[in-house]
Amino acid sequence: MTTHDIETTNPPKNNRRSPLPGTFWVANTMEIFERLAWYGFYSLSTLYITAPVIEGGLGFTSEQRGVIQGLVPFILYLLPVLTGALADRYGYKRTLFLAYTIMVPAYLLLGQIKSYEGFLLAFLLLAAGAATFKPVVVGTVARTTDKTNSSIGFGIFYMMVNIGGFVGPMVAGYVRGWSWNYVFLASSIWIACNFIWLLLFYKEPTTEAASEQKRTLKKVLNDIVEVLGNGRFFLTVSVIILLLLGAGREWISWMTVIWVSIAWVILNLLVDIPLRKSKGAKPSGFLVPMKLGNWRFALFLLILSGFWTSFNQIFLTMPEYIRDFVNTSDMLGGFVGPVFNALARINPDVVIRVLQDSLTQFGTQFSPEQLSELSRALLDVRVRLTPDQLQPLLSGFSGAGAIPADQLHAVVAQMIDAGKQVNPEYIVNFDAGAIVVFQILVSWAIARWKPFTTMVTGTVIAAIGIGMSAWLHSGWPIVIAIVIFAFGEMMASPKSQEYIGRIAPRDKVALYMGYYFVAIALGNLFGGLLSGQLYGKLARDLQRPDIMWIIFGILGFATALALVLYDRFVIRRMKGGDDKA
Repeated sequence: MTTHDIETTNPPKNNRRSPLPGTFWVANTMEIFERLAWYGFYSLSTLYITAPVIEGGLGFTSEQRGVIQGLVPFILYLLPVLTGALADRYGYKRTLFLAYTIMVPAYLLLGQIKSYEGFLLAFLLLAAGAATFKPVVVGTVARTTDKTNSSIGFGIFYMMVNIGGFVGPMVAGYVRGWSWNYVFLASSIWIACNFIWLLLFYKEPTTEAASEQKRTLKKVLNDIVEVLGNGRFFLTVSVIILLLLGAGREWISWMTVIWVSIAWVILNLLVDIPLRKSKGAKPSGFLVPMKLGNWRFALFLLILSGFWTSFNQIFLTMPEYIRDFVNTSDMLGGFVGPVFNALARINPDVVIRVLQDSLTQFGTQFSPEQLSELSRALLDVRVRLTPDQLQPLLSGFSGAGAIPADQLHAVVAQMIDAGKQVNPEYIVNFDAGAIVVFQILVSWAIARWKPFTTMVTGTVIAAIGIGMSAWLHSGWPIVIAIVIFAFGEMMASPKSQEYIGRIAPRDKVALYMGYYFVAIALGNLFGGLLSGQLYGKLARDLQRPDIMWIIFGILGFATALALVLYDRFVIRRMKGGDDKA
């Protein structure tokens, strides 16, 4: 991407660092607010989608959750190829206005729609808005920096991403104690604030939109097709995506989707045989062989998607696992205990279980109807729940003499102590927090390492963090595992982009860097589908979440091994054994 900009021109010849212009800081401000909205919702999406309807959630299965969380981010990370090209053509300011116009109502709709199909469509609408925003804000940073300040500029931008990613879940986790609706309202408000920065302070950094020689819409679309592949390739992939959208529903099973997808791919390969051998008239339209760019690079993206598949389990699987299998009460003591006590929620299921045990001692039990009513009442007051609040509530349900008056307060205190848990989103948020605190230190420590070595080492460390979760069932050990993973992420994620810059042809570095998001898109697709299926079959049905985490850990180690083999047998042979990466 070029650095044409109305505020930053050519870099100074004396190699002094150019000042970062105002539009750069406006873009970073908008990035913070967009990340506040996205991570505020997305970090809680697993809990919201699978929470019982009685608790304000959607009550979907883990499998349905996996399909939603796999397909929507997959599409989100592919669309920027289109939206980024259109933004260059029509202008960044217009495109940002369109993105915010889509996202504000989309967040509100997500909190109102309760059906599977409706929620999926609302989520796709949000993905369209986010995909419209994403390439424009990155493009603004690129266009408002030059060779003297681009390194620090993108470093600041990456820091802003993680600040938003850290604060967003904290705010959302707090307000969901009042109602899930406040989570979506908060996200919508964060995005609405971006209209202020956009309309008052943002200056258009593009040049094509105002040029008399701007590309036609047809030329823009043709450029995109040339980058990604031809129409046949799009058609083949689109049909498989549509099949995945319906997978797991009443009318189509997963096995049916798998077999139909395999048959569809085989059919397209068979159709390609005569088309490739044809020596007659040149075919046109969809009657052309499938074309997929550089196979070596495509293979690298497929391998790298394994890292992102494991990475996404921190956000997709970990919250559900913490809610269902981890006792986080160990985080409520010690010198940071007061902080987590202030943020901790009351788990009604645990409270009712303790209540039932206590009542059994006195020969009294609640009826299912009473338990259901008590659960609703507990949810209404679960924020800042104290013995004084719960005692009259419990007395009203327990009936005369169910628990002796002199023991009621002790039973209530026991229930609260047992039921108080740290929100899963706060624990998962240690990943973003570790990045904010340690990313600069890690980057400095590994500055002299080769990108390939750093990438593989980071993938191995991340796999250790993911895999060790199989044997952890308490709050602080899970935090340690997440922080270990974060250090692997801090090494592998930025260096994988640098590695692409090293292996790409010199005249196509920008093009290949754009393809990087394809690996993230595939990681979201595979990660979501695997998360839903493995959690449903292993953790929920068999009560063996350890097997699930071992599988995710093995996937990370397999990715590291595949990267080593790829570098040795593809890259080094292509470069004649010269290891420069």
